[in-house]
Amino acid sequence: MHKKNKHTDDYDFDQLSLVYTDLEPFIFTNANNKKTIDFANPKAVKALNAALLKSHYDVAFWDFPDHFLCPPIPGRVDYIHHISDLLERSKLTENITVMDIGTGANCIYPLLGNAAYDWSYIGVDSNDDALKAAQNIIDKNNLQDQIKLKKQNDDAHVLSGVLSETDMVTVTMCNPPFFKNEADALKATTSKLKGLGKPTDQMVRNFAGQAHELWYKGGEKAFLHNYLYESSLLKTASFWYTSLVSNKDNVKTINQSLKKLGATAVLTIGMNIGNKKSRIVAWTFLDEQQKEDWNKN
Repeated sequence: MHKKNKHTDDYDFDQLSLVYTDLEPFIFTNANNKKTIDFANPKAVKALNAALLKSHYDVAFWDFPDHFLCPPIPGRVDYIHHISDLLERSKLTENITVMDIGTGANCIYPLLGNAAYDWSYIGVDSNDDALKAAQNIIDKNNLQDQIKLKKQNDDAHVLSGVLSETDMVTVTMCNPPFFKNEADALKATTSKLKGLGKPTDQMVRNFAGQAHELWYKGGEKAFLHNYLYESSLLKTASFWYTSLVSNKDNVKTINQSLKKLGATAVLTIGMNIGNKKSRIVAWTFLDEQQKEDWNKN
């Protein structure tokens, strides 16, 4: 984990349950005499996340319909800390505006980024119900001035329709859909539940997201290459474009494509969350003069 991540140690369930009492019913003592929760129970994970957000990030309200994605906090905030490092190296430290592509009903990246670094956010999603739930979280936490939402009206696009040539977004963030279709997503869910010794017929999952959150026609690779191409049409609209990349095999083709599209810099930033390895790919189309001019604005 990033050195600034607050979640490197075991969770203090006693403290968290004091801050957020709805977590208490899900806590039990395991065979190793440690307090924990059932991480295969989406309601327990949701309660843990709400407790973490309230305890560490002063987010008093965090709730949304249960069928939407419920992400783990440590991995999400790790992405944000790495983005902060990237911006600092680029001498971008003030008036930061972040575009979160696929912000979801949970609105997690805007909440964490605003709490940790006081960044302003534009959260983008194509799903009306997700946007409604995210707006409710924003309103209940009085973050209307810091977090704005935009609807992507065409699922075929990533940036087109929500970002224009005249915009100046400091950085974009994205956690792209991984699966190629719904069948692949369900297959992976079934396999995960079997590994946890859980019944598969109920199809409960701690990543129980709707279709648009979990899969995209062609999978992660297709989504990312669409994202790369559209970013090349908006070269000066964002200083940095970034995305999480789950499949390491996609990094090579991303680099090849960005070279053809005219990127002036491409970075791969490794991330390790527990046993899971991931990476962030960041790219820019700005030349040195444009970077200097940006910092003067």
